Amino acid sequence: MTLMEFTGCTLTAFGPALSMFIITIMNDPVRVIILIASSFFWLLSLLFSSILWFIFPIKEYIWVGVCLSVLVQELFRYFLYILLRKAERGLKQFAVHSFVSSNKHMLSYVSGLGFGLMSGLFSLINILAEVGGPGTMGLRGGNSVFCLVSSIFTALTIFLHIFWQVLFFHGLNTENKKLMSYVFCSHLIVSEITLFNQYYYYVLTLSLVFTITMGTGFYAFKIAGGQLPFLNKNQNETPTTIN
Repeated sequence: MTLMEFTGCTLTAFGPALSMFIITIMNDPVRVIILIASSFFWLLSLLFSSILWFIFPIKEYIWVGVCLSVLVQELFRYFLYILLRKAERGLKQFAVHSFVSSNKHMLSYVSGLGFGLMSGLFSLINILAEVGGPGTMGLRGGNSVFCLVSSIFTALTIFLHIFWQVLFFHGLNTENKKLMSYVFCSHLIVSEITLFNQYYYYVLTLSLVFTITMGTGFYAFKIAGGQLPFLNKNQNETPTTIN
């Protein structure tokens, strides 16, 4: 039973991201390098957040630590943007046939997936270790759906990091401060919402985070130039008048 739960939670959390990696990244070494570099930057943000957590006496106020962690992550997202822009010319020389060199949003997509994967691994790895046996989570007054809820949150967080990266990089490219502010604020809201899980408000928190994920995904989709067929059909239709 523990093996089945471990497998189910792992695939729930990382299955979509793994599919995206296999289909869009694995066969291109440049994309793999960018993915690894972005994952390393998230690790650096975790390191600096941990240092600040130990330096400042804010351990009694978890929400303050969450704010600090989000701020550090966004700073390192900005540092990653600077690094990738400086290396972009060299990447294009070695990636003539890569979509990294032909689509300006692919850098943000690949690096966002790296950010999300590393964030998801660190948020779920301890839970998966407990799920693997010899017992299951939810004992001693805990909730039996904790593992499943954590896996769904991890999957949504990975998607959010991809969407945030697309929006943030586009905001920096176009000097759109509203986009960058939206990324920071939505990241902060999602992180603070997860604190309600300690009170077992799983339905509420999942609903809120899912709604934010869908809205942010649609926003990133539009920014990247995506178009929905049914919207285009309505726009192309000419209005008729009745005399």
